[in-house]
Amino acid sequence: MTTTEIQPADVENLVAAARSAVPVLAANAGRAERDRRLPAGSTAALRDAGAFALATPARFGGLDADLPTTVRVISELGRGCSSSAWLVAVSAEAQRAFGPLMSEEVLAEFYADPDTRLCGAGKPPGRARRVAKGLHISGRWPYASGCEDAPWAIIPAMVGDGDGSAEFVLVLAPTSDLDIERTWDTAGMRGTGSHTLVADDVFVPRARVLSVPTGPNGAPDLFSGRPAGQLGGGVTLLASLVGAARGALDVVGSTLHERKPPMTQYDSLAASPGARHWFAQATHLIESAQRDLVVLAAEIDQLAAEPALADRDGTALRMRLNSVVQRCQEGVNLLLDLHGAAGFATGNALQRFWRDLHVGSRHVQFNTYLAVENHAGILATTPDSQET
Repeated sequence: MTTTEIQPADVENLVAAARSAVPVLAANAGRAERDRRLPAGSTAALRDAGAFALATPARFGGLDADLPTTVRVISELGRGCSSSAWLVAVSAEAQRAFGPLMSEEVLAEFYADPDTRLCGAGKPPGRARRVAKGLHISGRWPYASGCEDAPWAIIPAMVGDGDGSAEFVLVLAPTSDLDIERTWDTAGMRGTGSHTLVADDVFVPRARVLSVPTGPNGAPDLFSGRPAGQLGGGVTLLASLVGAARGALDVVGSTLHERKPPMTQYDSLAASPGARHWFAQATHLIESAQRDLVVLAAEIDQLAAEPALADRDGTALRMRLNSVVQRCQEGVNLLLDLHGAAGFATGNALQRFWRDLHVGSRHVQFNTYLAVENHAGILATTPDSQET
């Protein structure tokens, strides 16, 4: 997914920079939840860590980081605030997905600030009509994560010419040209501020109207010719969820020698063989999820330039992606049992990581039952399904 070779020392420096931002993100996480928007201090810490430049091409002053580096950085950020990490992931994912559709002229405008951010929504498409120098668009686009702070938004629209036909396009617009309705009010990932973008006859110049490739069936297909791109987006978002699980592990690990199991003779959780066993299980689940996240990212990165992806390879990768999600959920559930009811106090970061993980993992990228259904269908119809 990148043309730049990042040296190992550079990778470790980026991860260390992300780690240094964690205390600021953690201190601001409660406010982010209350405001349903990242505080300025968190945004500044992310910028200082280079997080917003991860997907920016080197020729525009960015890091042009490969996928394994990107997920390591985002996972580290998630230990402090999963919403912060999610917004970094959303912007990086969107830049990699939509950047190939932009002209050099538009890319130069978009990346005038190497730390720029991009929000957007996949559906429903708005309405658009052609005018002399572009389009006028109208519509409502919910779930636009980070839209109150991202300078740019990318949104879908159907262009109608009055003859009954319509063309599906993507539109790149400054968020300052759009209205925002604060509709995001959820149990978790509250700090992402995934509100609704609104346009009422907004002009978009022709250069920022992006044509979408079509697949074999003639339908719009953003990842036509680069099918691994969608999986790359999934693993990027997944990094923030693994970060949430690691944050929960940090919380419980920090109390292991201080917290006393109720109604026992033990002075601490660490003194209890059962508690130690529980903590070891949780640690194994979450640490193995982190390792597999990086392995998956590397494999998907290698596939990024491939014009085709075998169905079985695609569904198998999706199953592995969802296995990482499930291990994080299982590990955090063990930590909640170990910590006890105090972990659900609103001032305890553990319950926030738990809520963020369980809300974020319901994103369309992590639809577990469809992943199983699709993989099972491939295995049942592929002649060599028993070979591996």
